[in-house]
Amino acid sequence: MSATSKTPARTADDIRSRKGGEPLVSLTAYTTPMAQLMDAHCDFVLVGDSVGMVLHGLPSTLGVTMDMMVMHGRAVARGLSQALMVVDMPFGSYESGVEAAFANAARLMAETGAGAVKLEGGRHMAETIGFLVARGIPVMAHIGLTPQSVNALGGYKVQGRDAAAQAVIDDARAVADAGAFAVVLEKIPASLADRITADVEIPTIGIGASAGCDGQILVVDDMLGMFTAFKPKFVKRYAELGQTAEQAVSAYAADVRARRFPEAGHVFADTTPGATS
Repeated sequence: MSATSKTPARTADDIRSRKGGEPLVSLTAYTTPMAQLMDAHCDFVLVGDSVGMVLHGLPSTLGVTMDMMVMHGRAVARGLSQALMVVDMPFGSYESGVEAAFANAARLMAETGAGAVKLEGGRHMAETIGFLVARGIPVMAHIGLTPQSVNALGGYKVQGRDAAAQAVIDDARAVADAGAFAVVLEKIPASLADRITADVEIPTIGIGASAGCDGQILVVDDMLGMFTAFKPKFVKRYAELGQTAEQAVSAYAADVRARRFPEAGHVFADTTPGATS
């Protein structure tokens, strides 16, 4: 491979083929610089509708629009050359029927260069998943805790405990049978996640599920300690960048008020004849 060539971008089929193999790695991204940082390390990058809470200060993902997803999808695409880019379909963009779902999924694919879309829901979304897949749009499914349904679920609660486990299993089977190439399992008991992973023929991607899933995903701002409004139990902080950034801002403010910044090395000398540079 020449120095100027790039590793071919991963596809949805590549992700599907990793079932039972080396665990898949994924994070969310919303900007070009962050996408560039994770491209060499992640198998797929999700432009998540979590952007509404993380970057736009919304109280939930429900206010995220198609325009927002397109804008952030384009930004992330500029930073990727290897990882598959998956873009979330926002709330209201696919629930009203298969035709509307196709129109919006096609727009996301065409305007961002995404290799796949993700949508939330199990059995009730199987028809939509099948419709999209049959028309050339790879779909990643998302079951268990589905944040776009947080009001109907009564909050961000663990799903699938005890007698409710069978419904989640049925959802997993339904989306797999419909043609999804992978399925996100969010906030379900570890034993249930392990059972689903063994039961379905597509990769399971855990977030608050089990280390036994075929892969894992986290919101990058959670993982880096940049989003601190709340911390789900399933998040492991690999850094505390929010704290570090706050300390830096505080130091900057103190230097400005004390006239310690800018120093001589940060300003420009007069360049008129006879002046010292």
